[in-house]
Amino acid sequence: MNWRDLISAKRFGMEVLHHHREENRSEFQRDYDRLVFSAPFRRLQNKTQVFPLPGSVFVHNRLTHSLEVSCVGRSLGNDVAKGLLLKHPELHDSFISEIGSIVSAACMAHDLGNPPFGHSGEKAISTYFSEGKGVALKDKVKPEEWEDIIHFEGNANAFRLLTHQFEGRRKGGFAMTYSTLASIVKYPYSSRLAGKKSKFGFFVSEEDDFKRIATELGMTCLNEDPLKFARHPLVYLVEAADDICYQMMDIEDAHKLKILTTEETKELLMGYFSEQRLSHIHETMKIVSDTNEQIAYLRSSVIGLLIKECTKVFLENEEAILAGKFEGSLIKHIADKPKAAYQHCESVSLAKIYRSSDVLDIELAGFRVISTLIDLLIDAVSSPEKAYSQLLINRISKQYNVNAPTLYGKIQAVLDYISGMTDIYALDLYRKIKGNSLPAV
Repeated sequence: MNWRDLISAKRFGMEVLHHHREENRSEFQRDYDRLVFSAPFRRLQNKTQVFPLPGSVFVHNRLTHSLEVSCVGRSLGNDVAKGLLLKHPELHDSFISEIGSIVSAACMAHDLGNPPFGHSGEKAISTYFSEGKGVALKDKVKPEEWEDIIHFEGNANAFRLLTHQFEGRRKGGFAMTYSTLASIVKYPYSSRLAGKKSKFGFFVSEEDDFKRIATELGMTCLNEDPLKFARHPLVYLVEAADDICYQMMDIEDAHKLKILTTEETKELLMGYFSEQRLSHIHETMKIVSDTNEQIAYLRSSVIGLLIKECTKVFLENEEAILAGKFEGSLIKHIADKPKAAYQHCESVSLAKIYRSSDVLDIELAGFRVISTLIDLLIDAVSSPEKAYSQLLINRISKQYNVNAPTLYGKIQAVLDYISGMTDIYALDLYRKIKGNSLPAV
């Protein structure tokens, strides 16, 4: 793979209109702006990140998480661009300097396809078909379509959301640039290669679209059937920004919710630094006495360190990344001390944060709400002649094609509708369908 091909301002669905623009605001900055002003991005403010949405303490939701990931991604992208231009001065007339803008936009979009109730929402959709009532549908769809729905993946759904022409919408979906779209796809292969981790990058319905983008950008094809490509290099930066943010911000949220003590939190964050750096940190922390401010300072210091580490790993492994031979994420290849600290944070987060009662309660509620909605809505689109089915179908936005000619298309329409819901909307609809909540009369 080479950088001149990998960075393209061509827009998906608007290829015939592609031309070089001489403007201050680049095409990749337009991607970012287009996302900020979109309805799916606004809906992220009412989607769970990890902890239940705000009570007395404000914690991160999908929107604040995406904004923070985007900031870190921009820093990573800008630092990598500077490093690449030093290594390859012949690329000064290319789009290399735009890497920060591309990564920033991709980071903004990386969670757009996630359903309500955090990762438990993905699991609820998958297990409805693999373990629940949806098992009965297995023989009614193609094998590759079945793999899509039993491994439902937010990343693949984000690619669909951005590229699919929903009813009444323009061709090309969001009409994003090829490079931004490719940078979002963390797992550039078919659901038939999803394996036990249920990770893949595109549904059957968008496979040809992804192949067209990847081919245009010169991404290395590793397998034709099932389709698999090497990652676009900028995916590593989007992934690193996400890894850095969710780890740091989940710890900060856990401290605010008193799941982690101040001492535990400081110990986790200070574990990243050398003795020399710690001496400076202790001196700086004496300036402020506010505990939350001290934790915020430590968190920002760790983020800065991890940005430098991941930038270094990317630049040192550029050749392997371009050859499609780099294994794992950037964060797994950083220096030993911060790597050990990151792994310690992961183990503590798993034990104390992700298994806390508040998080588990959200998962339990999410499973029940989403499973019920899927069950009723799929029955409705499968048997639209029923009176009750028509009532439910009328609740579904007209942009979703519930009259698709295939069962797979109908299932996709239902999952498009449900995955686009906020936590609050999904819960409200569930209560109304169950008769537990009625409109004011």
